[in-house]
Amino acid sequence: MTTVSFRHKIALTLSGLLLGSLVASAQAETWDMPMAYPDSNYHTQNGKDFAEAVRIATGGKLDITVHGGGSLFGGADIKRAVQTGQAQIGERLLSAHQNEDPLYGIDSVPFLATSFEDSDKLWQAARPALEKRLEKDNLVLLYAVPWPGQGLYFKKAVNSKADTQGVKFRSYNAATARLAELMDMQPVQVEAAELSQALSTGVVESMISSGSTGYDSKVWEQLTHFYDVNAWLPRNYVFVNKDAWDKLDDATRNAVRGVALLAEKAGTAHARQLADWYVTQLAANGMQTGPAGEQLRKDLEAIGVTMTDEWKKAAGEEGSALLDAYQKLK
Repeated sequence: MTTVSFRHKIALTLSGLLLGSLVASAQAETWDMPMAYPDSNYHTQNGKDFAEAVRIATGGKLDITVHGGGSLFGGADIKRAVQTGQAQIGERLLSAHQNEDPLYGIDSVPFLATSFEDSDKLWQAARPALEKRLEKDNLVLLYAVPWPGQGLYFKKAVNSKADTQGVKFRSYNAATARLAELMDMQPVQVEAAELSQALSTGVVESMISSGSTGYDSKVWEQLTHFYDVNAWLPRNYVFVNKDAWDKLDDATRNAVRGVALLAEKAGTAHARQLADWYVTQLAANGMQTGPAGEQLRKDLEAIGVTMTDEWKKAAGEEGSALLDAYQKLK
């Protein structure tokens, strides 16, 4: 499948709307943007399109350099790097910070939002609270893009929880680690950039992730089965160091926010477009793909109830209010 680029759509739209009101400065403000996923991943491609559109829309006043694949900072270090000003802007998996605050894990509550439509509504409900939370960390939220629904990968057929005992399971946030525990598996924290090596060396032998990650990492070289359970649609979000943000003039900030709005829409559209294609590619490369069987589905749904209750308890009144707001949008 040919990768679709949204750079020109974003750039043309923003240049028409904004360039007339902006004057290029003699010396551009330069920002570094670390991203955890490889250049081939649509999140990173979208980030590069965003950066190019910002350059065009600001008339060259702001120049953002994207560093994909964890090349500047590893995934676990990106948020801290932007908070402290080592980088001015970055992207990270939102739920990777759930240990800091349960609100960051709202998009990884199992079976709460299992479609792109519901994911968008959940994000709409959660964004105001997350913006306030990020401000405490000296960060400004720009945009977020979902992954396709999360499915289970194994190197054997799995029909129920009884088949997963003792399996080494790749975790990438608190929710996936807890899922592993409730399925009697062994959680092992592995960043996306290290996944292929972890699979090839036997550090992990299963995971829950989107078809995108499976395709990027060629997991069919070690794994055999993919169960398309759509447990949740996690989001990557892009954020800016507040001090760097405040140094920009109003026109530049407005231009960046305009581009960010389009980048969120473009990235989401791209995720929708690629969701089924990724699963098709897993099958084309020899994996057995399909929905979970009846017993496995029942086991997962029971685990989902447990994890939802745990999240609500941890998130308290703010979490309950967020869930209420989401339900009103459905």
